[in-house]
Amino acid sequence: MITDRFRIKLGLCSATALLASATLLAQAPGGSPGGAPQQPTPQQQTPSTSTMPSASEAAPAGSPQAMGDQAFVTEAMQGNDAEIQLAQLAQQKSQSQDVKQFAAKLANDHQQMNTKWFGPVAKQLNVSEPKGPSKKDKKIMAKLQGLNGDEFDKEYITCMLKDHQDDLKKFKEEADASQDPNLKQIASQGATVISQHLQLAEQVAKNHNIPVEGGKEVSSK
Repeated sequence: MITDRFRIKLGLCSATALLASATLLAQAPGGSPGGAPQQPTPQQQTPSTSTMPSASEAAPAGSPQAMGDQAFVTEAMQGNDAEIQLAQLAQQKSQSQDVKQFAAKLANDHQQMNTKWFGPVAKQLNVSEPKGPSKKDKKIMAKLQGLNGDEFDKEYITCMLKDHQDDLKKFKEEADASQDPNLKQIASQGATVISQHLQLAEQVAKNHNIPVEGGKEVSSK
């Protein structure tokens, strides 16, 4: 009799445990019958070291394509540094609020491009960081240093129009030509940023009566 009662109690405890387990499974996220676990909300994708392709995905070292990629990264980083220095100069010398705001955006965006995009990909491609601006950019800086007021604003915006037109073309060409998936993404996203900068430069140019025709700056000289 005692044995029978023990067996009945044991059966009741097992049934209770099974019922509790089923309840917990039904309440757990993604635990509904036939349902898949809930996926986290995807975050905006940006180039990073975690998305770097393996060496086999990029062009072979020493090949014309690999050397072209390296040259592009070097020139892009050098150009970004020059944009930052020119923007800092504009914030110091310009007396126009729209020019200062435009320069502040350029400084921030080009700094982010070097830090988050070109820094990691330069390590991947064994590219050393540039040690200074190019001869062309040094010449531009020297010229702007000697200008003030409205003359400075017009020369600075004229330079930004031309530089961003040239850079947009180079970034688009690299996005099409590169075999490196990560560099293609960087060049494509960089082209989008540069295109936005060019639109802003055109608007500021109009504010300062600098002729802009068909997206290309027309010298007033």
